[in-house]
Amino acid sequence: MSTLLAVLTCPERSTQSLLAAEALRKAAKQLGQAIRIETHTAQGVQDPLSEAEVSAAQQVIRVGASGSDARFAGKREHLAALEAVLADPQAVLGAALGAAPVAAAASQTLSIVAITSCPTGIAHTFMAAEGLTGAAEALGHRIKVETQGSVGSQNTLSAADIAGADLVIIAADTQVDTSRFAGKRVFMSGTKAAINDGKALINNANASARLQAATAGGQGSGNAAAGAATGSKERSGAYKHLMTGVSFMLPFVVTGGLLIALGFALGGIYVFDDAHKGTLGWTLFNIGAKASFALMVPILAGYIAYSIADRPGIAPGMAGGMIAGAIGSGFLGGIVAGFIAGYAVKYLNEKIQLGRNFDGLKPVLILPLLGTTIVGLLMYYVLGQPVAAALGVVTEWLKGLQGSSALVLGMILGGMMAFDMGGPINKAAYTFATGLIASQVYGPMAAVMAAGMTPPLGIALAAVLFKNRFSADEREGAKAAGVLGISFITEGAIPFAAKDPLRVIPSLVAGSALAGAISMAAGCELRVPHGGVFVLPIPNAVTNLGMYIVALLAGTALSAVLLGVLKKTPDAANV
Repeated sequence: MSTLLAVLTCPERSTQSLLAAEALRKAAKQLGQAIRIETHTAQGVQDPLSEAEVSAAQQVIRVGASGSDARFAGKREHLAALEAVLADPQAVLGAALGAAPVAAAASQTLSIVAITSCPTGIAHTFMAAEGLTGAAEALGHRIKVETQGSVGSQNTLSAADIAGADLVIIAADTQVDTSRFAGKRVFMSGTKAAINDGKALINNANASARLQAATAGGQGSGNAAAGAATGSKERSGAYKHLMTGVSFMLPFVVTGGLLIALGFALGGIYVFDDAHKGTLGWTLFNIGAKASFALMVPILAGYIAYSIADRPGIAPGMAGGMIAGAIGSGFLGGIVAGFIAGYAVKYLNEKIQLGRNFDGLKPVLILPLLGTTIVGLLMYYVLGQPVAAALGVVTEWLKGLQGSSALVLGMILGGMMAFDMGGPINKAAYTFATGLIASQVYGPMAAVMAAGMTPPLGIALAAVLFKNRFSADEREGAKAAGVLGISFITEGAIPFAAKDPLRVIPSLVAGSALAGAISMAAGCELRVPHGGVFVLPIPNAVTNLGMYIVALLAGTALSAVLLGVLKKTPDAANV
């Protein structure tokens, strides 16, 4: 049996480090495992490891590590928090003895666990899971993928799944809690990489993944995963934080919009008047408007802050969102409050060090209190009113749009929805339109949903009208794309765009731009930010329904015709 090495690097907590070293020695003795421990204290390095010991050892535990240690390149490493060692040294040793090598051979069969997630939790989540599953099977690896979709987690990873994994892949566009993967090799990317080229993602992850450090008390933070390699800078910055907030906000917007629409259907457009008080329509309207809609901005702000600072950021973020609603700065104020709260709490968490005995007060008392105070004062005295004024200007401008101005805005929003079909540009247009619902501006939402339905519907229609432009497999796939299209899942068009982007994407952008332009120019409004054609029969969910259907049909037809003209005929063998 080789000697296990341990390095404790917590010089600011020398006493606890010495206690942890002794705890590891006793636990190793009970397990019959030889161990050598190097401890970094304020007084210097105690019992330093020799070059011979490092060279001979195969495994090392690094406690309180804040970076790589060149001495242990190629060794089996396990990262652990000082608190974890003090709480259960035997568990830390057990995890270390089962840790996977840092640089696993690319040719070996891997046991992989993965998580996929996207802001809406519908298409990209499951397409990424399919991409990873198919790629792993093709490469000869075992994989289990947990999808964190709109209906919650499915195919959930068990403790045994994680314990036996050689590699963890997080393919997500939103915040994912990685605390379960302490001591594992973790690689993080967006969903797009898994959808477009799952094999390349897995190979890249196997080569670049880093050990995930444990966090105090087992409470992990997805964005605090210091050891996790990241495959996309875009997903680890403001975009990811914003999309996390949007993903949590969407159920409130959808529910509130549907309840308001049902209230109008039962009691008419003046159902909110006191004359209807107590009726079912009045009650449903108030549940939607004063409960679900009232929570939209606080939830948006709270979960932006959560994405940045983990759980301690939720209370300051939501408080800032409530203030944003109260002073009239709406969703723009909520976004500002969320980012202020998140980065303020993250900064405070890094700078405030209270020692082991008092660190437990930080997440439940100190950070929420200071964070809420900071964001509240800034919103009331500095940022709230300017943001409210800016939102007011935008709102009045949008409400006053007519003729060519409305047409141009609809064209721009429509084109954005089809340009990357669920990517950052698509989500920017969708987030803009969804946020405006809180300000009673519903026109952009109508344009965005019509434009988002058009790409997959255009492909489905083209496959029927121009069969010679599509292979047998593509014609079969077009049927599924049509179903996704009527459900407002733009991502159904992605496989077709990926095969022939230079011809397909311009065709889809043109059709979506036309649909958005007609919708905006006709003054169509939509109170429900999702649901596709299934919300159209609800009275008052869509205003000017006839022209809205015209917009959808016109955009679909234009995309189909352009696809028929631009797409090349596939090889005869594939027809």
